Amino acid sequence: MHSEKSPFLRRARWGLAWAIRSHLTPAQLLLAGRAALAAGIAWYAAPFMPGVAHDYPYYAPLGALISMYPTVMSSVRNGLQTLAGLVIGAGLAAAVIILSEPSVLTIPLVIGLGFLISGGPLVKTTREFVPITALFVLIVGGPNADSYSIGYLVQVCLGIVVGLSVNMLILPRLGFKEAISNLSVFRAALAKHLDEVGDALNEQWPPKNEEWARRSETLALTASAVRDAVSEADDSRKGNPRARFHPRDLAVDFHDLAALETVTFHVRDLTEILAAAVWGKPFPVEIPAELCAPLSEAMHAVAKVLTAWDAQVGATKPFTDAENAVARLMARLDEHLDAGATALIPIASITMDFRRILTSLQPCIARHAEQVRVESTQ
Repeated sequence: MHSEKSPFLRRARWGLAWAIRSHLTPAQLLLAGRAALAAGIAWYAAPFMPGVAHDYPYYAPLGALISMYPTVMSSVRNGLQTLAGLVIGAGLAAAVIILSEPSVLTIPLVIGLGFLISGGPLVKTTREFVPITALFVLIVGGPNADSYSIGYLVQVCLGIVVGLSVNMLILPRLGFKEAISNLSVFRAALAKHLDEVGDALNEQWPPKNEEWARRSETLALTASAVRDAVSEADDSRKGNPRARFHPRDLAVDFHDLAALETVTFHVRDLTEILAAAVWGKPFPVEIPAELCAPLSEAMHAVAKVLTAWDAQVGATKPFTDAENAVARLMARLDEHLDAGATALIPIASITMDFRRILTSLQPCIARHAEQVRVESTQ
């Protein structure tokens, strides 16, 4: 008995190992499970449909797959857009059947019109279903195009309804954890970058560590990925019954994200200036050696604000320390007014970047400090 089960167990272990190596997330596995379940239910229910729809049961699982998206709202949106595409495609095919017949001229014409119509906002997400449906009705439906169209649409609608029901009732996904995690990673990445730049300023000038100078584009891509995660989290709560039991004010997350995007812009700006000071590209820059220390101090101080915020501890004191560090940098800058514009303008620009970073972070830090205070009193 054991030997009979062992091949199955070996395959199961192999599949689990493959899933781990492929970095499949629980959300991806859950979505795959829901898709499989919805397709199975749709296939089971399809033969019970009355009339001509009974003859086309294989389109019900297709409808279930069409409507299977990570969030409830995206499932509804794409399901409806797909249904609109199917109706338009069937209408184009009906026009050919009424006015002419399928031929080497009418079929390409319908396909071309289908692509043109599907370029509009109504079916932009699933635009390929307009020409595909028209082609199916003309070629597969043939002389029975009218009954085929009805059966096709009814069974796909059944599948869409089943898919939406499964997606809504079986652990509909909320993307809050991913959004929170991505925001945390974003803050940590910005803090690490500023710390590395601050360390480079304390090294022998010009600094040997060049990694920080090549990270500017990575920070921009990170910002874009985090915005996608927060937007998906916002979309995941719409129409999701679990959102009632797991409320979250995503407006705060969007405000925090906007602040971090502003920080990223200024961090990239000061990074470019310092890289230009080291390698003279893309423009030559001079930075007085005696200003490297206060500049490094300000870098580390601003980084500590982000670190304290990310660690969910009070960031008010680090924020004040950062303001004082920037003020000291400005004071040192005033002491070197005789260095000339070539040396002072880059430091002045970086100092302004620091001030704008702190200005954008101030409401977030104040809100976070109040949250920490409330939680500490509970």
